[in-house]
Amino acid sequence: MLHYISKYQLTSNPRSDILSGLTVAIALVPEAVAFAFVASVEPLVGLYAAFIICLLTSLLGGRPGMISGATGALAVVITSLVVKHGVEYLFATVVLMGFIQVAVGLLRLGKFIRLVPHPVMLGFVNGLAIVIFLAQRGQFMDNGEWLTGQPMYLMLGLVGLTLAMIFALPVLLPAVTRIVPAPLIAIVATSILVIGLNLDTRVVADMASVKGGLPQFHIPVVPFDLETLWIVLPYAAILAAIGLIESLLTLNLIDEMTDTRGQTSRECLGQGAANVVTGFFGGMGGCAMIGQSMININSGGRGRLSGLAAALFLILFILVGSPLIEAIPLAALVGLMFFVVIKTFAWASLKVLRQVPKEDYFVMVLVTVTTVATDLAIAVLVGVIASALVFAWKSAHNIWAEDSVSKDGSRVYRLNGPLFFGSIASFRDLFDPKNDPDDVVLDFGNSRVWDHSALEAIDTLATRYQDLGKRLHLTHLSSDCILLLKNAGSMVEVNSVEDPHYRIVVDYAREIGDSA
Repeated sequence: MLHYISKYQLTSNPRSDILSGLTVAIALVPEAVAFAFVASVEPLVGLYAAFIICLLTSLLGGRPGMISGATGALAVVITSLVVKHGVEYLFATVVLMGFIQVAVGLLRLGKFIRLVPHPVMLGFVNGLAIVIFLAQRGQFMDNGEWLTGQPMYLMLGLVGLTLAMIFALPVLLPAVTRIVPAPLIAIVATSILVIGLNLDTRVVADMASVKGGLPQFHIPVVPFDLETLWIVLPYAAILAAIGLIESLLTLNLIDEMTDTRGQTSRECLGQGAANVVTGFFGGMGGCAMIGQSMININSGGRGRLSGLAAALFLILFILVGSPLIEAIPLAALVGLMFFVVIKTFAWASLKVLRQVPKEDYFVMVLVTVTTVATDLAIAVLVGVIASALVFAWKSAHNIWAEDSVSKDGSRVYRLNGPLFFGSIASFRDLFDPKNDPDDVVLDFGNSRVWDHSALEAIDTLATRYQDLGKRLHLTHLSSDCILLLKNAGSMVEVNSVEDPHYRIVVDYAREIGDSA
């Protein structure tokens, strides 16, 4: 039994995981309520989603220690659906979203998240840190106006006190913080101070009541017809994509922080299963939460027990502990989120401006700005496209040929660099069919053919020599490239001796996708 628990990664340190889970649960409450408001649904819809998704992804997901729940990235998309069609269509959409994510997991497509370049990852974490920071502005406002005078000074003082305790306690009381996470101590201490001195500051109860019962099984009350499908399908596809992108990028980030490796396909399955169940129990859907995940990791939570504990504490708050949670000052939770911002932002990225290629730094800044201005999914897509274009542009200029004349009078071109759609123009300019001798050798020993556009370029070059009555010899060309050169005719001679056995990239990528 102990071996199974260890293999399952339930926990390696029960005390740290449970206390870390308690800290996460406290921070989950205002987040879930706030995102429910953004999505135009009742607070319990967000809280139930946080409970169910956190519970199931902790048990079924591919990344121990990662926290999932209702998120702002999904809430923004959900709003228009709820306003136009009502909350029942939301539940149906969340169910379909979950099935799409399960399909992605079964097809093992999650592994392709590893193709996201490092500059995009840096832009992702920096942009998300800024988004978390800006999301706290509402706590410093009252009816859309900034607090002034004593309320503002008190809010700033309590936020600063909480933040200072989180950073100072591990230094001043390391023995204590090894037992109880510093963020949890800071929240409790700030709450005792506010209650003991009867300070007039906003608390969780000012946002909404978190009291409720257990979530009830509920089949979405929508017509089961094609019209409903066409309504919910676009939203479900967008939510599934956003949820998986945010979850898998968060998984990669935690992998780097903990020097471990999560399972992307299993995470897709876990996220999908959690959303299917959430939709049938009146939740708004969700995905990984980078803020709460950072709280968990920095508080010592590493095993699945940390997420399981967070979910169970959260449902206890809803059922019986609402008076305690509603008394927590919002300033303490804002201080905790500022701590997350500081820990999440990749400060090292500000120091490497002169040490990395300008193109990579541009991609990082582009993703950061796009994350803040739009949403994570668009930002990552823009970043990947920009990185691909930069790579293609650089690679297009890295092709050249060394030419020489052999003893028998043939001209030999030794090609160097990748041949693909971006380098075709440069490839064509390397040859002089009119002035070349009757026998020409094109050696691919130091080159690689990347796509079918490159094959067409080779075929076109062979045709040019053929039209001039000259013979072109192709050497060190892979077997699949040879088979596709059907239009070269008899004037092209392929020497298969010592040819490499690599496949062109499009075929190799397909094989990777099939076996992943």
